[in-house]
Amino acid sequence: MAAASKDPKIPFSLDMYHVSEELGFVLQEPLAELPPCYQPWMDVALQVPQLVHTHELRSHVNKMPLLSIQFLQRHRELRLAHLVLSVMTMGYVWQEGENDTVEALPRSLAVPYWEVSQRLGLPPILTHADAVLANWRKKDPEGPFDMENLELLVSFPGGDSVRGFFMVTLLVELAAVPALRSIPVVINCVRCGDANGVAEALEEISQSIQDMTDKLKLMHVYVEPAVFYGIMRIYLSGWKDNPCMPRGLVYEGVQAEPMEYSGGSAAQSSLLHCFDELLGVKHEAKSGNFLTRMRNYMLPAHKQLIQDISLEPSLRSFVQQQASERLSQAFQLCVTKLLALRSYHINMVSRFVTVPAAQARQLRNQSQDSDREVISRAPTALEERGTGGSGLMTFLKTVRDQTRDTYLPEASNETKRHS
Repeated sequence: MAAASKDPKIPFSLDMYHVSEELGFVLQEPLAELPPCYQPWMDVALQVPQLVHTHELRSHVNKMPLLSIQFLQRHRELRLAHLVLSVMTMGYVWQEGENDTVEALPRSLAVPYWEVSQRLGLPPILTHADAVLANWRKKDPEGPFDMENLELLVSFPGGDSVRGFFMVTLLVELAAVPALRSIPVVINCVRCGDANGVAEALEEISQSIQDMTDKLKLMHVYVEPAVFYGIMRIYLSGWKDNPCMPRGLVYEGVQAEPMEYSGGSAAQSSLLHCFDELLGVKHEAKSGNFLTRMRNYMLPAHKQLIQDISLEPSLRSFVQQQASERLSQAFQLCVTKLLALRSYHINMVSRFVTVPAAQARQLRNQSQDSDREVISRAPTALEERGTGGSGLMTFLKTVRDQTRDTYLPEASNETKRHS
């Protein structure tokens, strides 16, 4: 949070940011069907894994009619439309891997995709807001949010690991909901000088961040590293900072010049941006610029929430000004839990990207078992980069280290050493 503030007389609330008290940033009850006139989209989108496998997706997309988006009126209709058009686009571009990409999206896909994107304020590429926040349904509507009761609306090549990757990420989002609910409490208590109220809310946020880390650990149960790296990952890749597509992609019927968009990235989740702004985590230029650019891949209301948190009076300064041991400890614990989450994410990326990349380099052109054959088919252009285009490990470690710098000056070396 920074020094400037909005009108302090109006309590800070999540209501205006399309963030729900129950699901946070997750879209409530996503639609599974579009109006009947858009059935040609649904017919193709629901078959993307099979059509990619048989190398027929591009031909099916090329035969699609050009449909007007005038019958898409409600927000949830637009979200489903963006999701299915995104999945078709990623499959179309990457159907043949990195060595036979396309230069243009056909008009029948590009034009409605662009128009739906403009309506939502999202870019015309698959985002976290699509693949995670709007790509779920419960098998039993009255049942719990857990791995047994959740399924995807649309998918990619990669089988159960695709479902595992997106559903575990969804559960991480849901684990953060108590923290999101507590952010307005922190802000409003800082405004009125209520140190105990701030401390209590920060303790809630710390527990929520711990729950996020615990849910993230399910990735090791539900996602196979070889499948994620060798099959799935390319379908999350974009056409910015990607050597496979150095000029970007032409959206036929939109503009003649190619456009560049980044692929999917955990940095497109609004969660950690909110925590960073609340706690006052300061990012250095390169990593900070990438994180700021990723906000353009969020829904505008969610991006606005992050911005508005940043305009509030500094929480860190408030904590330093108070003579409250409980408050200081609550703040330090929040930083510790956020640091632990980022450290765990680094370990996970090592298992799912760095290690398979090293194996792929060794095993390419060799005949190995099926697991390793899958790995060796992975795109070489992304071995050192995230699907969002960042230099992966350098970026993640820099962001982690900048989180550590947020500790209060009196934080003991012991606290830092154990975080």
